[in-house]
Amino acid sequence: MSGQTLRPDDTAPAAAGPAVPRVRGNDYTVLDPPALGAWTPSLRVSVVVPAYNGQDKLDLVLAGLAAQTYPGELTEVVVVDNGSSPPLRLPEIRPGDTRLVVCEVPGRADARNAGLAAATGDVVHWLDSDVVPDRHEVEAHMRWHHLAPYLVVTSYLRFTTAPLPDPGAVAATADLSALFEPAEPHEWLVDLVQRTNGLTDTPNRAFSLHVGGATSVARRLIDAAGPMDEELILGQDTEMGYRLAQAGAVFVPEPLARGYHLGPSMRMRDKQPIDRVSHALIGDRIPQYRWLRAHPARQWKVPYLEVVVEAAGYEDTRATVDAVLSGTLPDVSVLVTGPWDTLEPERRAPLTDPRLDLALILGHYAHDGRVRFASGGAPRVAPFRLCLPAGWVPEEDTLAKLLDLAVDDGHGLVGVLLAETPEELATARLERRAAFARAALVLAAEPSSTLAGPAMDDLVDDLVDEVYGALWIDGETLGFVPASQAVPARGRRMAYRARLETEAEVVRLTKEAERLRGQVAKWREEAGRWRKSAVDLRREVGGLRREVARLKAGRLRTMIKRISVRRAAQAPSEPLNGPSSPVTIPGEPPNGTGSEQAGGASGVRGKTDGVPGTGVKANGAADASGKTDGATGAGG
Repeated sequence: MSGQTLRPDDTAPAAAGPAVPRVRGNDYTVLDPPALGAWTPSLRVSVVVPAYNGQDKLDLVLAGLAAQTYPGELTEVVVVDNGSSPPLRLPEIRPGDTRLVVCEVPGRADARNAGLAAATGDVVHWLDSDVVPDRHEVEAHMRWHHLAPYLVVTSYLRFTTAPLPDPGAVAATADLSALFEPAEPHEWLVDLVQRTNGLTDTPNRAFSLHVGGATSVARRLIDAAGPMDEELILGQDTEMGYRLAQAGAVFVPEPLARGYHLGPSMRMRDKQPIDRVSHALIGDRIPQYRWLRAHPARQWKVPYLEVVVEAAGYEDTRATVDAVLSGTLPDVSVLVTGPWDTLEPERRAPLTDPRLDLALILGHYAHDGRVRFASGGAPRVAPFRLCLPAGWVPEEDTLAKLLDLAVDDGHGLVGVLLAETPEELATARLERRAAFARAALVLAAEPSSTLAGPAMDDLVDDLVDEVYGALWIDGETLGFVPASQAVPARGRRMAYRARLETEAEVVRLTKEAERLRGQVAKWREEAGRWRKSAVDLRREVGGLRREVARLKAGRLRTMIKRISVRRAAQAPSEPLNGPSSPVTIPGEPPNGTGSEQAGGASGVRGKTDGVPGTGVKANGAADASGKTDGATGAGG
């Protein structure tokens, strides 16, 4: 049924059902939208199209809306002419329920708000006047809004420079790609979705998806968040996305909702100038963009943390408020609650006034822009609110650590146990505004909303635990102490001097480290010389060892030769076959010649200092008498 036009069911209830789904963080994957064409819608949608000039493009947009598969009976289109010249007109090809309103005040936000005021649908679908929607675009959005009342759905746009076709061709075609391709995607949006697992991994930044060119929002979310900020000249979509997130929204990128943007976007054409302007303005309004709030002491229109303190004694209240304002988190404001609207200071006898402490608190902080006073419940202005009893003092970095705990783990509620006695239980609560807003939306659509008092408070906390998570922690671990035990806060001058001392110590240690590194370099150089000397010595020792081995080998050969000669000389005196049989050694001449043989034959054994059995000295010399040292020869 994908290509068929849906028909509304007159008997279908206006709400999605008695049980509202609990989406945790921004994990919309727990929802199961129906297939295109296979469901019965019941909610009305108002498509708001602000336009300034560009009649030819507006005609194509309305032609695309005229061919939508979502029932025309449940669709209205509000075109806002933002001062065009000549004035815009409604073309012949358009949806049946299409109106044209005029907003003379120039500006994107003003035109959007004018269309919002004229819209009557359960869902508001923003659509730029140069975005031609695919025939299933509205239906792809609305099937999500029938599942939960707190969704924001965004289309996938492709940017085309193709020649503009005839409106009739747009209304008749089942596939816009035949008219507008080739085109390129919205790279920033596609990258954001891909690197965040479809926005499910970063609930704190999912609001960046709110792109006004093709986004739909549940009307109750807009009523809770408020209209677009008309003070901004750029960045209105992102800023409204942030406020929708604080109202409890879940952001859904829908790939089946497609459209073609006629020409490049403003950001594609002038990204750097646009970033320069929008960053200068939205940083004051979006606390989650921490990198835009790098100043160490500035105050902003929307603080990151609001601390609520119920007024008690003057000293205890002042200790708590002063500690909050002097911590490492400058992006903070304080709301002191008490009966301020009925406070009438006693002027004749002020010291006996039973409300003297309240008067002192009011007078002490009346002119501090970071401190506000409220007599009852005040609307939340910051993404995080800490309810802290008077008399309890956070250490210098306690609030920053508490926020890190909530942000890093995505908790909607962090309870802090300050003290526990048989008489009382002292606690503090860090609440995430978006989590409590979503819990309120769920309760508003369920019968449990009739509860009141502590039972309702417990139910809200349970819902917050479901949609974001809750945690309890010991206050001492974070650094909360009673006022009587608190260390006085250091003044800015003391902190400045401490910083200078620290910086000087860092410089000294850096120089010492450089000196040690130089010394280590010298040691390494000297060690290198030692290693080189050791190598040279090893080479010399190796050469000496080879020389010694050579000498030993030569001496051994000499000894072997001498032994061989001695054995050869002894061989004739011990014949094997008789006294006259000579003995020869293969490869050697016969042993004993001349007088040596005669000496051997006479049976006389001569001895010398050298080789036995010869008449020759070891050095080869004989004396004149024919005698040798130590022996008598045969022929003397």
